[in-house]
Amino acid sequence: MIFTLGSRILSTVDPQCLAKLAWNFGYKGARSVMLFKKRMKQGVYFPPFLYLSILNSCNLRCQGCWVDVEAPRNAIDLDTLNRTVNNAMSHGNSFFGILGGEPFMHPELLDFLAQHPDAYFQVFTNGQLITEKTAKALRQIGNATPLVSIEGTSTVSDERRGNKDVLNRTLRGLRHCLDQKLLTGVATSLCQTNIDDLLSVEWLKKLIDMGVHYTWFHTYRPVGPKINAELALTPEQITRARKFIVQQRARQPIAIVDAYYDHAGQALCPMATGISHHVGPKGDIEPCPIIQFATENIKDSRGVYETFTSSGFLQDFREIAAQHTRGCVVLERPDLVKEIALKHGAHDTTMRQTAMKELESMTPRTSQWVKEEEIPEQHWMYWVAKRFFYQDFGVYHALKK
Repeated sequence: MIFTLGSRILSTVDPQCLAKLAWNFGYKGARSVMLFKKRMKQGVYFPPFLYLSILNSCNLRCQGCWVDVEAPRNAIDLDTLNRTVNNAMSHGNSFFGILGGEPFMHPELLDFLAQHPDAYFQVFTNGQLITEKTAKALRQIGNATPLVSIEGTSTVSDERRGNKDVLNRTLRGLRHCLDQKLLTGVATSLCQTNIDDLLSVEWLKKLIDMGVHYTWFHTYRPVGPKINAELALTPEQITRARKFIVQQRARQPIAIVDAYYDHAGQALCPMATGISHHVGPKGDIEPCPIIQFATENIKDSRGVYETFTSSGFLQDFREIAAQHTRGCVVLERPDLVKEIALKHGAHDTTMRQTAMKELESMTPRTSQWVKEEEIPEQHWMYWVAKRFFYQDFGVYHALKK
């Protein structure tokens, strides 16, 4: 499997893009995690994986979206983006996730990417605005991988994403990326309407035949102003997804990413471990994308590193979440999220200003932490990578039984 996947990547990714992947993401990304672990021992937390939602606007209206896509546009300006990335890179970071809204609606996205040739970016996109010209520009810049979201069959995609002909337009953008030899992934938010179609060997083989290099299965989070609880997976389906991912990682020549488990199959939360935090479209520093409260902003004159590392708000979120669950504290304990936000006087980072009411209306539910269902990695490559670079970093040692 690994040799076939390696051969596919070597033969279908532009050499410049491949070199920047290996150096900026591979070597420097691993180094940033080691620096993170070193800082942890000193009680200093600065995430090696920083996710930036650079604007709120989007051309789709997805079910259950927590972003204010219908509100007037808020976008992080180029100077602030550059200052943030430069400051983070001066402390060893090299990888940044770019989200929205739809990132390709930001008029300065390509300029931003081009100004950081020594960093690596993963752009979360619906793919519909990736024209042939845009894909060529991404290839020339060479330091970004588009992660294109596909939510189901043609009918399901239209229903899930609030528009018509969604799948065809998304596949067109995906094809532009692959034709330009970009390292390209496909992301899916697993829910009740797409799990049977997309959590399947047939779907993985279709992606491989198309030339896709990696895929990322998320699980639908019922949060935000229009919670659709009927879409949420059951505990049994969550376990089914974990088993499928572990098995197919060892069998299919496509990389399969997940964000919620370590090498031993123990659940984890990237926010609780401190390995990643989120910046919203107004520059607010949030524990994660679905916790829309903040006490700090990246426009703080101190610089993003000092702002992050001195935040009592983020520290409380990490520690309290890790003390109560290995899963998602928002889904399992919305009462704790409310408690921490009130304790720190955190402001609502949404434009709708209803985040607290949304929290109060939530019904606690199961997340990725299903007790006694730990499924270790089967493939040695994933086991090693997670063991050393993506684990719980010991933060759950005080977890209540």
